[in-house]
Amino acid sequence: MWVIFALFSALGLGFYDVVKKLSLRANNVLLVLLLNTVFSTLLMSPVLAGNLMAGSFGLGDSVRGHLLIIVKAVIVLSSWLLGYFSIKHLPLTIQGPVNATRPVLVLLGALLIFGERLNALQWCGILLGFASLYLVSRIGAREGFSIRSSRWLWMAGGATMLGAVSALYDKYLLGLYRPLEVQAWYSLYQCIIMSTAIVVMRRTHPEAAGVATAFTWRWTIPCISLFLTLADLAYFYSLSLDGAMISIVSMIRRGSVLVSFAYGVIVLHERNVRAKLADLSILLISLILLVLGSE
Repeated sequence: MWVIFALFSALGLGFYDVVKKLSLRANNVLLVLLLNTVFSTLLMSPVLAGNLMAGSFGLGDSVRGHLLIIVKAVIVLSSWLLGYFSIKHLPLTIQGPVNATRPVLVLLGALLIFGERLNALQWCGILLGFASLYLVSRIGAREGFSIRSSRWLWMAGGATMLGAVSALYDKYLLGLYRPLEVQAWYSLYQCIIMSTAIVVMRRTHPEAAGVATAFTWRWTIPCISLFLTLADLAYFYSLSLDGAMISIVSMIRRGSVLVSFAYGVIVLHERNVRAKLADLSILLISLILLVLGSE
């Protein structure tokens, strides 16, 4: 049963990338991101309300707990900001595989920060992961997204790195607080930070901030938060079931790249499909080796 919920989580993440692409097309990135933080907070409001009705401010009612979550909110919001700009301008068949290398970076981070030891399979997985990144950068150069000159490709890499930092930070946070509580409070703080930032930018440098760009409402915008929340809930529920293996669940979640990749090829008719399929195959083999090495 836990595998089924892990698959639901992967599908949710895949559609999350698709609706982001649709929402951001010729649209104002910052306002779409702001609305995402608002909708995410609304979806998690029952958890916040439960805390407050119980006479608690959550996170052990400690200032330290809330400060730790504010750090989490800043990391995730920074990752989202870079990710939104990159997915707006890059083909899904390039942005998706870059984002899917996150487990490789998480494993390297665990080696450097927590002193975890890697076996031969994991090292092979890491090397293939970097080979995939190199190949996708070469493919991107054919389409005008050279790693030397394309800020969007660098933003995709930055978003992936910050996502890996967030995952490593989660290992610490989830040892202290409940997953839903962490998600609810960092969603609220993200909304507050993003709202404050946009108000300040509107009053100071609207042109430089890009806030003056035209905004178009699309019904796919609330679906960004909906699919992400459903994916996370399915992920946490999967891990709560007997026999669930986090390495397998994480691997299945990264399979979300298949959904966005297929959409990019079939619906958006993106180019260089054969080379991108080769890169995707290398990436999937890398992820499989990481999972096998974790057992």
